Amino acid sequence: MDRTTAQHIVIAGGGTAGWMAGAALSRFTTGRITLVEAEEIGPVGVGEATIPQIRLFNAGLGIDEAEFLRETKGSFKLGIEFAGWAGEGTRYMHAFGPVGHPAGLLPFHQYWLRAREEGFAEELGAYSLNETAACALKIQMWRSEPGKPAPDMPWAYHFDAGLYAAFLRRYAEARGVTRIAGKIVSVERDEREIASLTLDDGRKVGGDFFLDCTGFRSLLLGEALGSRFEDWQHWLPCDRAVAVPCATRGEFTPYTTATARRAGWQWRIPLQHRIGNGLVYSSADLSDDEALDMLLGGLDGSEEGEPNRLRFATGSRAEHWVGNCLALGLSAGFMEPLESTSIHLIQSSLSRFLTMLPVERPDPAIVREFNRQTSFEWERIRDFLILHYKANGRQGEAFWDRCRAMSVPDSLAAKIGQFEAAGYIHREHEELFTQEGWLQVLVGQGVIPSTFHPIAGNMSQGDLAAMMSRITDRNRETVARMPDHVQFLRAFCMPPEHRKTA
Repeated sequence: MDRTTAQHIVIAGGGTAGWMAGAALSRFTTGRITLVEAEEIGPVGVGEATIPQIRLFNAGLGIDEAEFLRETKGSFKLGIEFAGWAGEGTRYMHAFGPVGHPAGLLPFHQYWLRAREEGFAEELGAYSLNETAACALKIQMWRSEPGKPAPDMPWAYHFDAGLYAAFLRRYAEARGVTRIAGKIVSVERDEREIASLTLDDGRKVGGDFFLDCTGFRSLLLGEALGSRFEDWQHWLPCDRAVAVPCATRGEFTPYTTATARRAGWQWRIPLQHRIGNGLVYSSADLSDDEALDMLLGGLDGSEEGEPNRLRFATGSRAEHWVGNCLALGLSAGFMEPLESTSIHLIQSSLSRFLTMLPVERPDPAIVREFNRQTSFEWERIRDFLILHYKANGRQGEAFWDRCRAMSVPDSLAAKIGQFEAAGYIHREHEELFTQEGWLQVLVGQGVIPSTFHPIAGNMSQGDLAAMMSRITDRNRETVARMPDHVQFLRAFCMPPEHRKTA
């Protein structure tokens, strides 16, 4: 194939991963794209909450935000509330966006630590505009105007993953992606590359490059090309989940809720038409029947639909790109949706792949660099998830006691140690989670430094108290002017032809 010949890229599998790939490739490449998916295999459907980076993906595709929310029954998300992780009855929020503002050389939290020690700091979340708005059930999409800088208040979404895949399918097919309905029964190799896929009716689908979106089985990258699965279950011991939607009742929260339970945690994701619920748990500590009873006992309303049961092992493929094959989604690995990273990891790999897109045959140096960057991202997200379990405050429950006592990766141990010693947090290279993200989880789960930075002691107590009050007062005043989440969403999602008459 010469440089002027468009490649044929084959996407094996549909669902969220497959159709995100189809949509992105149809938007940014000129090659021929074919997607193969079996009609009877539905999406897993646990990735209904996102982080703000999804807005970049949708914007890159040119998707209208209001149309997207209408089509996916979506709602807004300002962060994740963690209930019970520091002990029964506790709560904190990992909210998007800044917490306070830096002063001079130091990040805000060093001054907050001093104010806390001297007895006049409010809870950390009061210094976050996103958390203040989320707790008031309010939302505003701030957009900068000339001379009027907008508050730094990033948002993400909750949406129905199945509807999102269908939305992207329409987008991709309208831009030339060919869909073939059929079940893949075998994968033909040419040494360390994929040659073709054989379907259950005997058809063969060949291509130049293959994206493996076949789910947990990882038919191409794992089974055919032998990329080893690195198991992280000794750090993240939950291995099962049960999910069920329920009727919309209770607060229409602009945030996800993750509630710690006896041997795992339960999610709550409010959508326009229902609430998504699920329980992630350890089968060594909780039977499937107990898990279902626990989940059903914690719903806002009556269940809608049959429970969906999942078995999984947390971990990652040692290589996400081998030869002419790249894995996305569950084919690449799995991390529980505790911090809503499932869809982001698909998006991130797609973005990285597009920047390294091979013109002819993949260059081994490019493949190695892709795998290095991808492994780094997965491992740092893994560490962030482990932190929630390691720093838990749930005393007297076997599952949580074991998690608190476990050894953790050196990279995480160093992060915890540095924060405990001096409140120091370093965001390494292109880590996904920000300094504020680590701060909120560490403090929220009771990891408090033994001291604050000495430079923070140079500010007079009066000036420090005034600075702290200005932040919380501004947050509350700003939030007081915002509309309620439900009112804003209804108005925003209204079709354009009806907005003027509403």
